[in-house]
Amino acid sequence: MIVGCVKEIKKHEYRVGLIPAHVSSYVAAGNQIYIETLAGEGSGFSDEEYIEAGATICATAKEVWELCDMIVKVKEPLAAEYELMKPGQILYTYLHLAADKALTDALIARKVKGVAYETITDRFGGLPLLKPMSEVAGRLSVQEGAKYLERPFGGRGVLLAGVPGVPKGKVVIIGGGTVGTNAAKIALGMGADVTILDRNIKRLEELDNLFGSSIQTLYSTEAIVESQVSQADLVIGAVLIPGASAPKVVNREMLAKMRKGAVIVDVAVDQGGCFETTKATYHDDPIYIIDEVIHYCVANMPGATPRTSTQALTNATLSYGLMIARYGLETACALDEHLAKGVNTYNGFITCAEVATAFGYTSKELKEVMA
Repeated sequence: MIVGCVKEIKKHEYRVGLIPAHVSSYVAAGNQIYIETLAGEGSGFSDEEYIEAGATICATAKEVWELCDMIVKVKEPLAAEYELMKPGQILYTYLHLAADKALTDALIARKVKGVAYETITDRFGGLPLLKPMSEVAGRLSVQEGAKYLERPFGGRGVLLAGVPGVPKGKVVIIGGGTVGTNAAKIALGMGADVTILDRNIKRLEELDNLFGSSIQTLYSTEAIVESQVSQADLVIGAVLIPGASAPKVVNREMLAKMRKGAVIVDVAVDQGGCFETTKATYHDDPIYIIDEVIHYCVANMPGATPRTSTQALTNATLSYGLMIARYGLETACALDEHLAKGVNTYNGFITCAEVATAFGYTSKELKEVMA
């Protein structure tokens, strides 16, 4: 298969979909690889390294899109890239379609085979290609939140660790999945007072066993959410419904009851966010203030640490990418039902029910449209 990787054009996105070491794996398996020049520069990988690994460097993204059967990316295509997509082309990347009707419509119109990292599953019911970036984002969420609690940024002036004789900062994490667990690890490491909310009793039990008495776990209800966020210095939004829009767990009325100068970090922003007041921001202007509460809602948080993030992501995506390249998407999906879960669009049809529901569209069974 002819496989390509282009430079990400999302504002302040420095990750790359393929690293030189993994290009070598594709080449060893008999594939041709085309890389847009400087695609890996933001993550510290030079064109020379890609050439040594067996790739051909292209001067423009357009050339890569035109030449390749499969495009491997990190972020969803932006509007400027829609016209570069061609019918039958495999797009292997994060898509987050439930929060992006324009891209959904473009993939349908262009008859692209959209394989979304975030909906590929594993035999344990997990999301193996979302997990590494959730780990990074969860850890970054507390790091960034702690920074914006500082008074020069408009925060409450609270040190999460406190000092002897002074209360610790209170961190409330909404959602006990991968993001929430990793946020808790960092918050505890900083010495904060940590509470995790979730609606899954089994998960709360697992968190309790993991962290013991170091944290407080609470079953999430509207009343509990309101009570906890009103007391918090830092609130981390870590709610995820695979493939679907994030539920609005914290509404405007709750926000108005929060402490002035408190910070919220919405890690669910890619899926529309779990705060009613969420709107996507970028690394060069990451915060805004509503009701005197600081909002940090960067839609590509792991892009701030591209060297770490790129290696973690591509380690996870490589095996599925090699499978698609070896067998073709159709046979690969027949062989691996978990990979098949990642196909969100196929030849003009939506094949992910959650995406279709988000926009009032009708979805099709993947087996039906592939047949």
